[in-house]
Amino acid sequence: MALAIFDLDETLIHGDCATLWSEQMGRLGWVDPESFMQRNNELMDAYGRGELAMEDYMLFSLEPMAGRTPEEIAHLVAPWVEDVIEPLIYSDACKAIAAHRAAGDRILVISASGIHLVKAIAERVGVDEVLGIDLEVLHGVYTGHTVGTLTYREGKIVRLLEWLDAEGENLEGASFYSDSRNDLPLLRKVDHPHVVNPDPLLREQAEKAGWPVHHWQ
Repeated sequence: MALAIFDLDETLIHGDCATLWSEQMGRLGWVDPESFMQRNNELMDAYGRGELAMEDYMLFSLEPMAGRTPEEIAHLVAPWVEDVIEPLIYSDACKAIAAHRAAGDRILVISASGIHLVKAIAERVGVDEVLGIDLEVLHGVYTGHTVGTLTYREGKIVRLLEWLDAEGENLEGASFYSDSRNDLPLLRKVDHPHVVNPDPLLREQAEKAGWPVHHWQ
């Protein structure tokens, strides 16, 4: 049994779930929509250039959730996934997951978004095993901070290796699907890298390396 690993944002879905959740927090009245989204978009532009310090983004994006319980957030995320995220899921992504599952592969979603979003979205495409950025909870509420290694760039490899060790798995024959230059470290780590609707730098690297390039819809 091999491992089939999928990035989430712009790979399984046509969009970035953290940005879409930021918009939702504006609709909920937790933030000023205009100023919050302006800062969100500035940080996401840095992500697209491969220049983002993910710690900065997480501190910014989690602040409106500080003092709220995980149960409250989960209660709000569930209908948001159904209404906002489900229409954005790539049908080709679902087909790829189904093909790997039919082949007997173990499916894992690994994302640089918060686990409160990643888990709920992955469940919508039938994937139970996920790695995302973990959120700190103290006295039953979110603090607005993260814990552990962030699943971003090389951090994805660190967290994946920890998961493999805990699960008694390995990367032999593993596949990884991603759209982003930020995932080049992990793409280079697996036996079967796949790029999906890649950004220009990733496309260039994929073409040089002879990696499959997918155009999912």
